[in-house]
Amino acid sequence: MVAARLSGAGDTFGGYRTRLVEQLRAQGIRDLAVLRAFAETPRHLFVPGAIRHRAYEDTALPIGGGQTISRPLTQARYLVALRFTGQERVLEVGTGSGYQTALLAAVAAQVFTVERVRELAEAAQQLLRQLPLSNVSMLLGDGTLGWSAYAPYDAIVVAAGGPTVPPPLIGQMADGGRLLMPIGPAQAQVLTLVERTPGGVRHTSLGDASFVPLLGEHGVDA
Repeated sequence: MVAARLSGAGDTFGGYRTRLVEQLRAQGIRDLAVLRAFAETPRHLFVPGAIRHRAYEDTALPIGGGQTISRPLTQARYLVALRFTGQERVLEVGTGSGYQTALLAAVAAQVFTVERVRELAEAAQQLLRQLPLSNVSMLLGDGTLGWSAYAPYDAIVVAAGGPTVPPPLIGQMADGGRLLMPIGPAQAQVLTLVERTPGGVRHTSLGDASFVPLLGEHGVDA
């Protein structure tokens, strides 16, 4: 367990993680694997030192480079919506701080994560190596292109919003695969579950969302 490995290295945040899990449970998160991931993953390592005391608040926090670490409840809902069984090959578009990457690594078999900002990618890679995690691979590049070398993916998580799902990501979905992404203009994003079914690609709206813009060849600055 990640939390157990950190306990001998000055981890004094176990009680805060427990409290966060209780808050998530009270807000409707019932998936035991998801709750366990939050209980074991040290969010305080993935936020700047100046705001580390706020690491376990259920709120988004700035991580530099104009990026944020998402609200834990939002990330928990992502994980629940994707219905992980522990056997999935996952593509994450937007590594950010690496916290969601660590959560994904706790509930899936393999995680392939892409980050376009070098500083964020390098910092996240160092943190993920500290845990350590053996089922995460990282690429510095344009996430809107996906990572074709390891496709197809059972699940794709897009941690930024755009007007449409980038076509390369649709192409890299496995049969029966699920993709989660905020879709729409900046002020009217809708968290959307995209599924590849025998009858075609199906979109399901899951509610309003507010994420940073998805940048790249198939993003908002295309």
